[in-house]
Amino acid sequence: MDDYKLIPYGISDFAQLRDENKYYVDKTMYLPRMETAGNFLFLIRPRRFGKSLFMSMMQYYYDVNRKDDFERLFGGLWIADHTTSLQGRFEVLRLDFSQVSGNMELLQESFNEYSNLMLDDFIDRYAAYYSDGYAEKGHALHGYMVKLGYIANMARREGHKLYLIIDEYDNFTNNVLNEKGEAVYHALTHASGFYRDVFKLFKGNFDRILMVGVSSVTLDDVTSGYNIATNITMDPRFNMMLGFSETEVREMIRYYQSVGAVTADEETLVKEMMPWYDNYCFSEDSIFIDPKLFNSDMVLYYMQNIIAFGKAPKNMIDNNTRTDYMKMNKLLQLDKLEKVESYNGVRRGMLYKIAQDGEILENVNLSFPAYRMADKENFVSLLFFYGMLTVGEPYGAKTRLIIPNNNVRLQYYDYLLRAYQEIAAIDVSEISNAYDEAALRGNWEPMIKALADAYEQTTSVRQLIEGEYNLQGFMNAYLSLNPYYFVAPEMELAHGYCDFFLMPNLRRWPMVKHSFILELKYLKTDATEAETATQWREAEAQIRRYAAAPRVRQMTDGTVLHPIVMQFRGYRMERFGEVK
Repeated sequence: MDDYKLIPYGISDFAQLRDENKYYVDKTMYLPRMETAGNFLFLIRPRRFGKSLFMSMMQYYYDVNRKDDFERLFGGLWIADHTTSLQGRFEVLRLDFSQVSGNMELLQESFNEYSNLMLDDFIDRYAAYYSDGYAEKGHALHGYMVKLGYIANMARREGHKLYLIIDEYDNFTNNVLNEKGEAVYHALTHASGFYRDVFKLFKGNFDRILMVGVSSVTLDDVTSGYNIATNITMDPRFNMMLGFSETEVREMIRYYQSVGAVTADEETLVKEMMPWYDNYCFSEDSIFIDPKLFNSDMVLYYMQNIIAFGKAPKNMIDNNTRTDYMKMNKLLQLDKLEKVESYNGVRRGMLYKIAQDGEILENVNLSFPAYRMADKENFVSLLFFYGMLTVGEPYGAKTRLIIPNNNVRLQYYDYLLRAYQEIAAIDVSEISNAYDEAALRGNWEPMIKALADAYEQTTSVRQLIEGEYNLQGFMNAYLSLNPYYFVAPEMELAHGYCDFFLMPNLRRWPMVKHSFILELKYLKTDATEAETATQWREAEAQIRRYAAAPRVRQMTDGTVLHPIVMQFRGYRMERFGEVK
């Protein structure tokens, strides 16, 4: 094995990471901040942002059983020189509710079994701090509620402190909401629902609690508001606690360059990652203060490929995240919510608008129950929780939520593609072959015709959104299938905005010889010949200005640029051509 720290991709156990001397981006400086923020904390972050590793690090820091391991596990990290008085002071119970079975009929039984298993393990781990017979009596008790009450009472009697850390607190409840609907979910989380009882029990028996998940919906339903915890989701003190800053990414690259594991240029690697993994911000108060954040798991996935093969992964999106996206998309569809049909058009229109504009002006609601998920402002908040939107620069007094990067943008386009394909099943292989011809040979006409034919087939069946907005959304979705280009909608060029700039990704596809600017024009169905001709002349002048913009030569990077106008009347392309 080479003598350098390996990438800890997929590792969520802090002790394993440290014992195996893997690379670690130090986040221990946030421990004192959490101690002063409150005793009962709640945090929402998107999946694949390093939540589990952070909670594992917390567990080892506060666990009384690990007090003597402090130097081995934390030596060289920030906290080693800034140790707090709470280090090694707690008996720590860490629960991961993603481990609870997804079988809805056996859900309560599965929860009981998992909780009993974890509590029995807890009793064994800390039995040495109690009198003889403690473990035997605890194991003999039936039911996790009775067992937890016994543990808490014994801890109080002996003067021991308890810390509860819950990962994926909302995992199985989100599955219930999606698969069984609001009625079953409501029974689980309200009145005498067993999951509501769990939270009542937690609050009274632990000195400190941290709960982490991907949405606030379950917490709101089981606690009648946030009386159980201080919500630090948008607290600027914790904006950079999860994810990697550009500085941290660059330090990682330099380390691997210094040990000879990476030979590529630092700037090249950063610029390649940025459009795909960067640009997250979780606090409005941090937007002008903190640097934007990279998705940590995606960076590790990328760096692992760079080290192993000397080049970026062919697919810049980690396939292991597909399951996460499927779960997210199921929940976002909200098909099982009662009375949701009246919201379907609103939600669908919002997704189209976000995909087209890349942003939406809407405040984030940190508290709302499941039955209000389909409300416009709450649905947007849900997109923020899942990482589908992030905080951008404010628009006056309003919050601007933006699509953070290409990784997320492709998820929106995938949603649009599925919607279009349900209306008219388009043969995407034909479009894919046309993309090959355009990128490699400059034979662009098959690409333009294939896109126009697909648009006509789809919109002639059913008009999703009227007019030009539908055309833009459709092109966004189908151009996303083109692997050779960074597709930039509404790029500012020469004091205007071109509809689409297809910028070649030559680092991954050096054989690409051609690039494209597409300008779409939409005619009213009753437009006269004179109006049609006038619009075409204006489009020609417009796209010539775009093609002559100083930025274009740099972005086309030596490829042949083709400025193309596509003119539509209704759902049919009336005229198209390259402008010289």
